Order: sequence, then C-alpha cells, then structure tokens
Amino acid sequence: MDDIKDKDKDKKDENLSRQQDETGTDGDDLAVDEHSDYKPVDRFDASAVHHLSGMYKNWFLDYASYVILERAVPHIEDGLKPVQRRILHSMKQMDDGRYNKVANIVGHTMQYHPHGDASIGDALVQMGQKDLLIDTQGNWGNILTGDSAAAPRYIEARLSKFALDTVFNPKTTEWQLSYDGRNKEPITLPVKFPLLLAQGANGIAVGLSSRILPHNINEICEAAISYLRGEEFHLYPDFPTGGSIDVSRYNDGQRGGTLKVRAKIEKLDNKTLVIREIPFTKTASSLQESITKAVEKGKLKIRKVEDMTAREVEIQLHLAPGVSSDKTIDALYAFTDCEINIAPNCCVIEDNKPQFLTVSDVLRHSVDRTKGLLRRELEIRRGELQEQLFYASLEQIFIEERIYKGKPFENATNTDELCAYIDKCLTPFYPSMIREVRKEDILRLLEIKMQRIAKFNKDKNEELIARIKDEIAGIDKDLSEMTRVTIEWFQFLQKKYGKDHPRRTEIKSFDTIIAAKVAEKNEKLYVDRKEGFIGYGLKKAEFVQNCSDLDDVVVFFRDGKYKVIKIQDKVFVGKNILHVQVFKKGDKRTIYNVVYRDGKTGPYYIKRFNITSITRDREYDLTLGTPGSKVMYFTANPNGEAEVIKVTLNPNPKKKKQNIFMEKDFSTIKIKGRAAQGNLLTREGIHRISLKSHGHSTLGGRKVWFDPDVKRINFDSHGELLGEFFDDDEILVVLKNGEYYFTNFDSNNHYDGDILRIEKFDSKKVWTAVVYDADNQNYPYLKRFYMEESKKHQSFVGDNPNSRLILLTDQVYPRINVVYGGADAARGNEEIDCEQFVGVKGFKAKGKRITTYAVEKIEELEPTRFPEEQDNGDDDASGGSDGTANDSAENLDPDAGKSQRQVIDEITGQLELFPDDE
Repeated sequence: MDDIKDKDKDKKDENLSRQQDETGTDGDDLAVDEHSDYKPVDRFDASAVHHLSGMYKNWFLDYASYVILERAVPHIEDGLKPVQRRILHSMKQMDDGRYNKVANIVGHTMQYHPHGDASIGDALVQMGQKDLLIDTQGNWGNILTGDSAAAPRYIEARLSKFALDTVFNPKTTEWQLSYDGRNKEPITLPVKFPLLLAQGANGIAVGLSSRILPHNINEICEAAISYLRGEEFHLYPDFPTGGSIDVSRYNDGQRGGTLKVRAKIEKLDNKTLVIREIPFTKTASSLQESITKAVEKGKLKIRKVEDMTAREVEIQLHLAPGVSSDKTIDALYAFTDCEINIAPNCCVIEDNKPQFLTVSDVLRHSVDRTKGLLRRELEIRRGELQEQLFYASLEQIFIEERIYKGKPFENATNTDELCAYIDKCLTPFYPSMIREVRKEDILRLLEIKMQRIAKFNKDKNEELIARIKDEIAGIDKDLSEMTRVTIEWFQFLQKKYGKDHPRRTEIKSFDTIIAAKVAEKNEKLYVDRKEGFIGYGLKKAEFVQNCSDLDDVVVFFRDGKYKVIKIQDKVFVGKNILHVQVFKKGDKRTIYNVVYRDGKTGPYYIKRFNITSITRDREYDLTLGTPGSKVMYFTANPNGEAEVIKVTLNPNPKKKKQNIFMEKDFSTIKIKGRAAQGNLLTREGIHRISLKSHGHSTLGGRKVWFDPDVKRINFDSHGELLGEFFDDDEILVVLKNGEYYFTNFDSNNHYDGDILRIEKFDSKKVWTAVVYDADNQNYPYLKRFYMEESKKHQSFVGDNPNSRLILLTDQVYPRINVVYGGADAARGNEEIDCEQFVGVKGFKAKGKRITTYAVEKIEELEPTRFPEEQDNGDDDASGGSDGTANDSAENLDPDAGKSQRQVIDEITGQLELFPDDE
C-alpha cells in the first residue's frame, strides 16, 4: 500500500516538474498566476449571456404545454387522458376474457406511460369505480364512503363488454411510437360513443383546469339520436351518488355555469331525518362532519348524528324536542354540505390545443366522429369483401379454363414465364374484373394446391360470390345512409347497456334558501339603552328577542334616526334608543306607526310606513331631518295592526274653554314609503300621546301561492294562488294514493311530490270519491265525506295498500258515468247522481258499492245541478270587525272617568275652586 502511495507521489512530482520546465516557474507561482490571469466573460457579449427570465419563460411554457396536452386535459376525439388511453390499450393487449391482476396491468402499462406505477394505479382505480369501461373484481373502494381500494396485487380487472364494443378497432386506429421508441401506442382510440360525457373528467393543469361532469348513457344515446335527426336536445349530469340537481344555471356545461347539487333527505318520522343519497364529490363521512360542525356552531338543533352507512348511505339525524323537521331540512341545505355548487368547465384538447366548449358541442363532435368511424369500418369491410370477391372470381377462371394444364405452363422454365403465360390467358377476362390483376395475384394462383383444384366446386364458389355481392350491396346501401346506420348504432347501445344505467340523480328546481330565515335562534338579542349598546353578549341588559348570529338588527332613535347593522356580540350604536328588533329584508307586513315633531317647535305629523330594503350601516331619518325633531309615539306592528291613540294637547292658561283631547285612528292613515312626510296631526303643542285601544290588521289576510316546480308555498306570486290566509287557516294536501294531511302556511314547509290536490282548507266542503276496495274483491265503492283535521297522514281509501283511488271531486252535486266492460260490456254505461246515491259520512266509512259487474272505466260528468247563491245583504258588510269589534274593544284610555278640567288641573298643577257652569 505504501509503495502505491509513493508511486502516485512520484508521478505528481514528475508532472509538476514538467510544468515548471515549460513555464519557468515553480508550482506555487503557477497557481497564483493562473488565478490572476482569469478574465470573466464580458457581460455585454450577447453570445455568452443567458437571461434567466427568457430561460424561465421557455422552460415554463414547455412544461405547461406538456402538462396540458399530455397529462391533465382529456382529448375530444376519444374523451381520454393519455394515462387512461394507455391503460385501456394495455388491457386490450392482455385481454383473454379472464381477469388480470391490477399489479400486472400497471406493470404492462409502464411500457407506454413514463410517469411511474402510482399514477397508473390511481387512474385505473378511478376508471374502475365508474363502472363503465372496466369490469372489476375485489375491493375497489367505495365512492360513497371514501374508502380506498385494496392493494393492486389483491384486486383484478378486465375490459367490460361495453369497452370491447365501442373503444377498440386496430384497423381504424392511428399509431405512434411510445416514449422509448420500443412499442407502438394509439394516438387516440377509435371510440364510437361520447365517452367523455359518460365518464366525465376532472383535471388541473398549469394555468387552466377541466371539469366535465358525468352524464347518463341512455340520455346520451337519446341526445345523439335527436342530433342525427336534426332535433333539439339537452343533456344534464347524472351522478353515481344520486341526490338531486338544479340545472337552471348549468349553462350547457360551459365555463361560467353553476350546478346546484343536493343530498336527498327524507323524513323517517317527525323526530328523525335520514340522508340516503349524497352530493357528488362528497362522502358520507365528509357530509357527517359538516353536519356535526354546523350543530356545534348552533346552526342546527340536532340531538344526535348517527352514520349507519354500509353498502348504501344512511345518515340518521335525531332532532331535538320541538324542532321543525321542515325547517331543519332547509337549514341542512343552507349550512352544511347537503347542498353544494359545482362549477363545470368543459375544457378539452382539440387540434392539439385546449378548447372551451359546451356539452352539446362535445356531443355533436363525438357523434360526427362516431359516424366517421362507422363509415371507415364499412369501407374497410367493403374493401376486404371486394378483395375476396376478386380472388374468388380469379380462382374460378384459373381452374375452369384449365390454365394450369397448358403446354406453355408445363414447359415454363421459370416463374416469369409462368406469370406471362397466365397473364396472357386471363387477358380476355380482365374487363369483368373488379380491379387490375397484378403479379402478386398471379403468384397467389400458383400457390393453389392440386388437392384444392381437384375438389373445386363451381356451384359452391358461385354461391360464395353471390353472398359476397349481396353483402357488398348492403354495405353500399349503408354507406349511402350513414345517418340511419349511426342512429341504429346508438339504439343498439341503448338497448344492450341502457338498462344497467338508470338515471340516479333527480332533476328538479330548487327554491332559494335564505340562511338567515332558517338559522336556528341560537342567540338572544339585548339592548343597554343607558349606555347605547346592543348585542347578544349583554347578558345583564334588557332582553329584546331571540335571534341568530346571521341576523340584521334595525335600531330607531328618539330623534327619528334609524339604521340597520349586523348583529354582533356587543356594539355601540348610540344613546336615546327608542326601538330595537331583528330586521327582515323584503318584509312588507311589518308596519311602523309614528307621530313625530318637526324641529323643536314645529307641527306634529303622523305616518305609517314599512322598510323593505335598506343599506346596512347607513343612517336614515323617518322625520324631515329638521334639527330638534323628536319621535313622540312609535309602534312596530308585525301584521300591519292600526291602533287608536289619544292625543293630549298642552293646555292654554289664557283660554277658559278649550279642548285638549283628540283621538286618531291609524287605520285612516295610508301606508307609504319610509321617506314620506306623513299627515299633519296638529300644530298645537302635545303634552302626551297614549294608546286608547289596540287595533286590527289593515293588511287583511296573507295571499299564499303554491309553486309546483319546487313543491313549496310562497308569498311572491309564484305558481298557483291558494287563497288569502289568516292566522288560524290551514292548507289541505291530498295525495294520489288517497292520503291527506294538513299544514300551516309557513314558507319552510316541504310537500310531497305526488300531490293530487292542495288548497286552503274549508271544513264545510263535502268530498266525493270512487275507490276500488281491495277488501271487497276490488269492487268500486262511492263515498262522500268531510276531511277531518289531522297533522298526521290519514287515508280515505282504507288501510289495505292495494285499494286504489279512481276519482275525487269537490263538486256539490257530482255525477259519474260507469262504463261496463269485459263479459258485461253489453250493459253499456250507467249515470249516477252521487248526492242521491250515498249520504255524507266519515272519511273512514266504506261507502256504498256501485256495482258487482265488470267495469271498464268510471269518469266524472259535468254537474246538472248547482248550489244556490246566497245573498249576504248589507248585514255582513256592516258587521264583523268594523261593527262589533270596536264596540267591545278594550278601552286603554289612562284618563278614563276624568273630566277635561281635571286633566288640565293635573297638567298645570292648579285647582279650579269655582268651575264655570256649563
């Protein structure tokens, strides 16, 4: 070892000595001189300078283009990303009808995909979970629970029959070399179906993203057929997780659109809700977590959240006592992931660059490509048949003419002579040939064995030629009618595979849920009038009302100023607070009754107004804005009540006779805007204003509409008018299965989808029904009854679930027509006056049997009798609240029983010893 070191040292010394001889210096001087002679590159030399910004720009663009084109965004031709395309190509190469280990598929795909096994495995699992192109076996995870798939060595896959039918055809596939040049891979697969719309796609590239939602196979086929026929079509997403969607702003899947997705929430009973279908992109565990967080924040009053999800989703929500299930459903949509928004972005690769299209554009392009591929397949098949026909004809001529037995054939010394002789013999037949006879065709004739020539059967060969010609004629017909062929192709796919893919997601209109309206009253609003604070953190201050932390609060002050602020824990609003309450935007029924003084000594005005919209934190004035103005009287009336007030004027000491009392009924004052001046009340000074009697609402009942699209009631004139409702009125809901129930007219109520009748309940209305009674051999029964009030579902068709409601009417004198059929068709028909046929009984009564004969149908006839109109006369017009209510109204006058002189003395503090005789 030491010898080796010595040799290395000697060699270094020798090299150093050689350098010293060449330069005339020692080693140390050489080192110093070399560094001192170094000259940096001239920074002004353009050939030597590399600008970092330019390098970054070029490299970044190259990288971004690669990610967009080769990794994240699907191609419009086949709807696949490169990794998906390579997986399918590998599976086709491995396909033998049996399952293959996913690990083997991943390994085989690595011949084509240069990004490792992890990306291939993840993409394969995602494709397998879509249950369209890949037939899976084993634990492939669960999109409902978010559970991941088992390891690739434990699960298996093979191509589905749908994939084999629609995705592959090597004859129409364009090929390219793989990344290492060792293999060929498809540029795009010849997919004969809008696969991109069926599977959907989601990818994030550099500078853009793509999000195409999955659609239903049946609807894709129907839309494709409509497009081919020149008809209008619409496509909407369908998710494997179910739920419901609102497509009003879907915008055909184009960038900028929005899709609302909701979980499906059912009422298990009045105290329990159950979620069985979840929004797309969410799992049962993530949905449960969002609900739990909302409960912890006080948005929901749910006693217990129980996740019972196994193969199917089932999340049970146990409500707290006294909580409305309908309002809780709305709150779940407002505060949890039970309702989400999905923003589609239909970005695809077309002509080697990203394009932003619509779902309809993708469908049209895919259908046109499918038509082109079908045409290409037919043309290829036609060419193959023509070649087969050509050779069958050539072979028959060669054998029948015994060309192989001619002297020149037998005496030929080489192949060229044979070919020349055969070509000469075939020359008379060339005009009847499909194409020109080439040398390779003649060489193929020379390869015919004598055994085949000996067994040649002319009849069979001509039969084969006839079949080939028939098939070519059929192909020619198809090529001239490609639209029909393409329609038949989509009809075939729908018939074969459509039944396995029913629509899972319900399309419906959603009502807009305002979070503040459905938020639980989880806070209490307090006001500290002395210090000028309001909020839900002032536990020792004056309690106002229950509220939520999403509410706005309107605050009125004694000088007439008012404003709306966001509710907070504690906020200073100013002193001299007059009134505080939760503000409801768009509320037209809360009416404020006010008397105010204009300035310090001005006249007094009386006004009624509402506040429907207002800018938060901006100060407004209900007076004219004159300095020194003051509110003398103020009430807030939630239903437009109009009270009667007693105004006591300041007495004038100089007047012996004066009237200091005046009464004013607010119902005589019109409701105007908040900026209106109001009516002049008096120019005299006012000592006090007191309430004399409570009033009644001047707004009448509340008009209620039912919107059949969202199955909700509203007060905004949407849908069918149910009527004008007062506090005690109820809504009657009759279902198609013969059940009915009652609700109040709260806008948070949810209604069933199979409603037969919905209207304002009239307890005096008589209903007539025809029912096929399953307990009595399905004979038709006629019954007349009143709907008895009940919050629970009641059935007037009986307890047997097989009984069926045939007809329901509320005509006073109904008539029906019974048409006999079957063996009793000769009886014709029979008209029945229902009012005379059966009396009015309870809704549970069986009614009266109509007939025991066979009935084809029972239908309602126009009535021939009508109830007489009742003349109410003038008594009703003068009665009611205007006639009797005022007479019996409570008198709240604080000066009741006192004379005017006594009140004046109390105000002035004087005693009248010698009152004037009046």
